[in-house]
Amino acid sequence: MNFRQEAYSTILKVLKDGEFSDTLLQQRAKKLKSSGEDIGLFYTLVKGVIKQRLKLDYILSKFTDEKKFASTDLKIKVILYSALYQLLYLGSIPEHAAVNESVELAKSLFNPQVADFVNAVLRNYLRSPEIEYPSEPHLRIAYEHSFPPDLIEKWIGYWGEEDTEYLALYFNENPELHLRVNTTATSADKLQQYFAKRNIVLTASQASKQMFHSTQASEILEDVAFSEGYFSVQDTSAALVVELLDPKKEESILDLFAAPGGKCTYIAELLDNTGEVIAVDKIPNKMKLLKQAADRLQLSNISLVTTDAFKYGPVAPAYDRVLVDAPCSGWGVFSRKADLRWQAHNNISDLIKIQEKALDYAANFVKLEGCMVYSTCTMNPQENDEQVAAFLSRNKRFELVDASQFIPKQYTDNGLMKTVPFKHHMDGAFAARMKRVR
Repeated sequence: MNFRQEAYSTILKVLKDGEFSDTLLQQRAKKLKSSGEDIGLFYTLVKGVIKQRLKLDYILSKFTDEKKFASTDLKIKVILYSALYQLLYLGSIPEHAAVNESVELAKSLFNPQVADFVNAVLRNYLRSPEIEYPSEPHLRIAYEHSFPPDLIEKWIGYWGEEDTEYLALYFNENPELHLRVNTTATSADKLQQYFAKRNIVLTASQASKQMFHSTQASEILEDVAFSEGYFSVQDTSAALVVELLDPKKEESILDLFAAPGGKCTYIAELLDNTGEVIAVDKIPNKMKLLKQAADRLQLSNISLVTTDAFKYGPVAPAYDRVLVDAPCSGWGVFSRKADLRWQAHNNISDLIKIQEKALDYAANFVKLEGCMVYSTCTMNPQENDEQVAAFLSRNKRFELVDASQFIPKQYTDNGLMKTVPFKHHMDGAFAARMKRVR
């Protein structure tokens, strides 16, 4: 099985049918590995083309008739996208190989006429690869870095042109692997020493004592230390949310929207397998992943409840701490989730209603003097600051607690946790800690 052909069919399924790239990559990587193909190259090509598709489309349209290209079948465009991505970003692949293999793929999937078209467009580009982008700032950034123009326009309104471009650049890089030490099984020092003996470098995080990051993802994930539960893969921003929650031994903690469980398992570890974490989520497949993670980490203090978070009960102020890791637009995780940038701005008004409902419902479970943490993996003020301010204005039983009391100050702003990807080298995330005072 040729990796280009497998990449082609994977990309087409994502762009045409709206399937999730992560799921498809996991399914198809096994088949490619067994046939001896380069899995890393396959992943890079698929994720890269999905991220860069608007830029690729814009460039290609300049080397053929723009109107005709706009109506060209997506199946043919995907061959061109993949070829151009190799020419632009994969220096390890010679130009002639990228072009010739793509032409042969077009011939085998379609006919000689389509192959000639693919060859002509790519040769035209190679003869004069200079590209002029629109002068209007939001259109230039959108086409040069491949993001929906209306999303970029919003970002410029929030953060200005310079920071928006830094953000777009960061999201197009390949993120490092972040990993969290399972403190019920080992220590940060021991895990770092263990990998050092295997010539794998773990760099300690500046944000959390339990977090590392590394560029050697495949070696780390293939090591037996993962299957034996000595660490988990988790972005540092997500770990900071749990550290803001600050679980204490023997406490009873409710985790709403818990699956697939990265934050939930960290809570359980910080409890040192004492107390109880009630993990609630309605998606069975994701809850299965949470159970697998808990078993792998040998955590016995998690109780799984597969139900809609809004139907969990009985409703009573029975918990020391409640985590509301709400559904959100996901603006902060665009570097890891390639397809999300094309979906994450369409239903924000619906998400805001769900978040508001989640906050109001979760508040009913918090004991007097207990706390609730509301978190998202987005930087959208509507879903973050404004959502928390609105909750506190209608619910006088709660007060905001300064996040810098629990996590390093550089990851906070006005008492709220806020991580900025290009500044902090982690996903963009938000969290607010609120105490029930009456």
